[in-house]
Amino acid sequence: MFNDFRAEGDSPAYMQLKTYIETLITQGLMPLHHKLPSTRELAGLLGVSRTTVISAYEALERTGWIEAVKGRGNFVSRAAVHLEEPPGAIDWRQRLSPQAFLSEEMDLMKHGIKWEKGMIAFTSIAPDEKLFDVNGFKRAFLDRMSLEGEVLLNYGYAQGYRPLMQYLMNYMRGKGVETEGKDILITNGFTEGFDLVLTAIGRRSGRILCENPTHQTAIKMMKLHGFEPVGVKMEHDGIHMDELRRTLDEGGFDLAYLTPSYHNPTGIVTSPEKRMELLRLLGEREVPVVEDGFNEELRYSGAHAAPLIACAGTGNSVAYIGSFSKILFPGIRVGWIVADRELIGYLESLKRARTIHTSTLDQALLFQYLHNGNFERYMKRARAEYKRKYESAVRSCREHIPMRAMSGEGGLHVFVELDERLDARAVLSDCHARGVVFTPGDIFFTDGRGRNTLRIGFSRVPEEKIEEGIRVIGEAVTERLAKLRG
Repeated sequence: MFNDFRAEGDSPAYMQLKTYIETLITQGLMPLHHKLPSTRELAGLLGVSRTTVISAYEALERTGWIEAVKGRGNFVSRAAVHLEEPPGAIDWRQRLSPQAFLSEEMDLMKHGIKWEKGMIAFTSIAPDEKLFDVNGFKRAFLDRMSLEGEVLLNYGYAQGYRPLMQYLMNYMRGKGVETEGKDILITNGFTEGFDLVLTAIGRRSGRILCENPTHQTAIKMMKLHGFEPVGVKMEHDGIHMDELRRTLDEGGFDLAYLTPSYHNPTGIVTSPEKRMELLRLLGEREVPVVEDGFNEELRYSGAHAAPLIACAGTGNSVAYIGSFSKILFPGIRVGWIVADRELIGYLESLKRARTIHTSTLDQALLFQYLHNGNFERYMKRARAEYKRKYESAVRSCREHIPMRAMSGEGGLHVFVELDERLDARAVLSDCHARGVVFTPGDIFFTDGRGRNTLRIGFSRVPEEKIEEGIRVIGEAVTERLAKLRG
């Protein structure tokens, strides 16, 4: 039976023997309860060391293929033998929830435009990993592990790692936030933070007010939680206030989700005047606000606008969700919520029930990196790099793309509005054939609008490729317009 076994190649001999025996069992040549040769006997038959056979048998036992019976030897295990007729198959589509189907339907990684190697891809607004301060991160890792390595590898606290919590509260104070009566919860990025708030909020009207367009992930999460996102259109300086008043008068809202700084996808920064008016209008109607602090650090010129939670002063109506994911190490997935202390208490309990806590090791490494003063140095370099790319993207769009409007005052992307007769997805199809992809803008709208819009993310595109890629987009737009006229 073992005559055709040969140990060849770089794989360990015991693993090759393990695989060989598994094949014999699968093919039925070694049926249930078949006794295997002793380790000494098989080693002699195969011309291998007894250690090789022992290791193979141990691996087979660990994975359930054989079982060792003390004093008798090794036998083929019942777990390794498949029944001739397996138990009834489950039709999983009949067992899934509406949320599972909705998640799959809205999954851009599955259903979005496919990127291929060598393309110029304007689809991402993640940071450019070439800018990552790897040496600073390594130093932070060694520093923190030398101080409390054993602690960091154990369970942590649901609310977060205390040194990081204190650092981030001071960071928020630096943004002008009044922290009296407020507290902080560390999360797995923005996504978990928003998910916790949506889980905690009571459903009265079942509607959430937001900008239109808005963050596609936020739309998906609102819908998965059974809320209806109701969008209010944007102007060059933020949400359209007259439309907001009309929308608020039409009915109540359980929540407002707003991104006042470097709005995704438009890149618009809401003016200070509109920030104050937003708070007044929503406060009068007792609509709590979730503020997404998206990309607040990436302003390339002018004074930084205070976040809504800072504008609210001692008020408790705003819950701020922050994250460094779009600028600093998104792989460690650390975000935070600053909100009313009572609300944070409930969110902490929800988090404990769901994920227990955010990785203590990740939190501690982030804290040490920040504590070492690396963040300021990194941001200075990152702003300079992204500013060059931003200026190149803006200049190229103006030069090459026939468009109705363009927005984006900072951050990692610009948003383009084409002639209303054009379909950005048709333009995307043309560009894909020429090796360029971007994100069609309709996915960011709550009401099916935006077919003639697109988002151009430049953060991960080499600077010398930005103009080349945008020129291709411009050519495709020009050709489409010519067909309409012709």
